[in-house]
Amino acid sequence: MNRVLLSFVCLFACSAWATADISVSNLFTDHMVVQQGKPVVIWGKAARDELVKVSMAGNSAKATADAGGKWVVNLPALKANSGPHTIKIQGTNTLTISDVLVGEVWVCSGQSNMAWPVASANDPLLEALTARYPRMRLISIPQVGTQEAQDNFEGKWELVTPATVTQFSAVGYFFGRQLHQTLDVPVGLIDNAWGGSACEAWIPRAVLKANGHNELLAHWDKLAVDYDAEAIEAKFTKAVAAWKVSAQKAKAEGKPAPAYPRRPRNPLVGQHRPANLYQGVLNPIIGYGIQGAIWYQGEANSTRAKQYQDLFPLMIDTWRKAWGQGDFSFYWVSLADYKDEISEPAAADWAELREAQTLTMSKLANTGEAIITDLGEAHDIHPRNKQDVAKRLARWALAKNYGYDQLVYRSPIYKSHEVDGNRVIITFDHVGGGLDTHDVRGVLGFTVAGADQKFYHAEAKIEGRDKVIVWSSEVDEPVAVRYAWANNPICNLQNRSHLPATPFRTDTWKGITEGVLIR
Repeated sequence: MNRVLLSFVCLFACSAWATADISVSNLFTDHMVVQQGKPVVIWGKAARDELVKVSMAGNSAKATADAGGKWVVNLPALKANSGPHTIKIQGTNTLTISDVLVGEVWVCSGQSNMAWPVASANDPLLEALTARYPRMRLISIPQVGTQEAQDNFEGKWELVTPATVTQFSAVGYFFGRQLHQTLDVPVGLIDNAWGGSACEAWIPRAVLKANGHNELLAHWDKLAVDYDAEAIEAKFTKAVAAWKVSAQKAKAEGKPAPAYPRRPRNPLVGQHRPANLYQGVLNPIIGYGIQGAIWYQGEANSTRAKQYQDLFPLMIDTWRKAWGQGDFSFYWVSLADYKDEISEPAAADWAELREAQTLTMSKLANTGEAIITDLGEAHDIHPRNKQDVAKRLARWALAKNYGYDQLVYRSPIYKSHEVDGNRVIITFDHVGGGLDTHDVRGVLGFTVAGADQKFYHAEAKIEGRDKVIVWSSEVDEPVAVRYAWANNPICNLQNRSHLPATPFRTDTWKGITEGVLIR
């Protein structure tokens, strides 16, 4: 390119930049909900050094676009149920955002069980027929897996109607509906879940590196170097050609056609690569005013459950620091019962993952988990009963965030134990109205072991409000007790509010996932 042409291009580009229209993130559209009681943070882009004025509900603020054209303003906090409001953004052009409500905003994140839509949950037609909540608003973030930080996305806020609710997160919607009906305030839900996602995909590379997850990063860095997209595509094309020949032959012989070859997915832009989802589907919403997040994930990390003990709290802590809104509430769903039931006690990676989830509550404030070992389906990793899952999450929010102190919100959890001869007395915390059993009167789900670390099914009985006595004729000198320690545990201990007891173990013996660092 000659110098004259280059100068013309640069002049044109600079001129276009200087007169660029003001824009905002797609988080800021008609029908949005802003979080009550917190500053209203709004951001967007404009020409460098352009002065931007934003006004809402009689308040206004100004900002100057930085060298990259980015601008951010903070407006004063508002009370719920005020409005609807209009946001006006002025600069070289004027933007108007209408029907803005003030209420409660929650992020709905995780993997497929959070993404699972209302249309595939229990009673989808009945749920859709009643989905008329004009003060509930929904927005979904498209699935973009990338190492480059995204600052926007394709999407917009929508009112809850029978048409809009069916493809939205079932757990998210049912959770938000419970809050809306209880609190009588507007509710905004942001869904950015991605099925099959790994925890490390939700954490920036720099954070993973700083916390010693170098082998995980090295594995993916090598894959990025070795991955040959052209060769893989050529192999797929060859497979399709072979399929056509086989299909024609099958048709001539009157036989069913073989299955069409499955197109390979590029793992480098998927939901497993470290940092991909943090940059692609989380970064665009970081900073938006929220009350908290609900999370349903863990299946993808089950074979690395010991590692999850570090990854999961690290992820939560990283999100909170990036958001800059303090230790906002973070509630998750513990893994459901899944896979075949087995007759004898055995090691289980899903049990170890549940343990990692539970341990996170003791590491981070304002966290909590919903136990659903009674709501799973052995041969379906996506149990359809999302209504009860959401209610258990909502109990946490209503009790901890909204002052419903009388509500039993937490499952019974192991507190301590003592050995008395061949019996072990387990004391539980958070028993609500007292311990109880589901379905049958006998207590199911306990195992006990001696020093040889061999576990046997145990007999158990409830003693008083908060204790269970456990024993086995096979173990004269018990050393350890476990409860619901299986992928699909047969267990029935609960409190009288029907919240199942939290799986636990009293031992710290090496598990089957210890030392497993790479997917």
